Amino acid sequence: MITERIRALRQELPAEVEIVAAAKTRSPEEVQEAVSAGVQLIGENYVREAKRAYRVVGDNARWHFIGIMARQKHDLFRPSTLQMFDMIETLSSLELARELDAACAKIGKRMPVLLAVNCAREPQKSGGKPEDGPTVLAEIAPLSHLHVEGLMTMGPLLEEAEAIRPYFTATKGLFQQLIAQAIPGTELHFLSMGMSHTYRIAAEEGANLVRIGTGIFGPREPIV
Repeated sequence: MITERIRALRQELPAEVEIVAAAKTRSPEEVQEAVSAGVQLIGENYVREAKRAYRVVGDNARWHFIGIMARQKHDLFRPSTLQMFDMIETLSSLELARELDAACAKIGKRMPVLLAVNCAREPQKSGGKPEDGPTVLAEIAPLSHLHVEGLMTMGPLLEEAEAIRPYFTATKGLFQQLIAQAIPGTELHFLSMGMSHTYRIAAEEGANLVRIGTGIFGPREPIV
């Protein structure tokens, strides 16, 4: 079923939109099937799960960290972990940026990152306020071992998918604003928005990365 779901998604989405297979709680074998079906980007929330999958899949995919950085700094900033990931999508503060920059400096790697934006200003979620985006980006840009390549947002969990559209529209507006400012040290190409129930709207609103888990792997097994 994984292969069939990916084929259907690929036919539905515009060619310029890349699928990030959100592999939270999924087995390495499921991740391997997704890669065999043509997915090139794997999104991992947890470092330990990512390493288990990486041992099976290796460099046949590109690996994005899509979890909350602050909760996993101990594991995420290890040299072996930073070598494995090709992008961190959830950079949420200048403080974390500085710590990540220092960790990457130790291994001589310049890490591509996306600046996480809390578009709905939800207190329980990480990510910066949209209005702070220009200032935070300007402060992160000079860090020599990070390369800011775009924005990422989650959006609120709403029953009606269409209700999330204004948040994606606002994030796209911020994205365009930051591109127009042409802050030295940044190259903003990626807008990561949308998940399994909102990826269609995200693509319509300008996302070129969509993070899809259930829509690829099926419902997660209940925790008992």
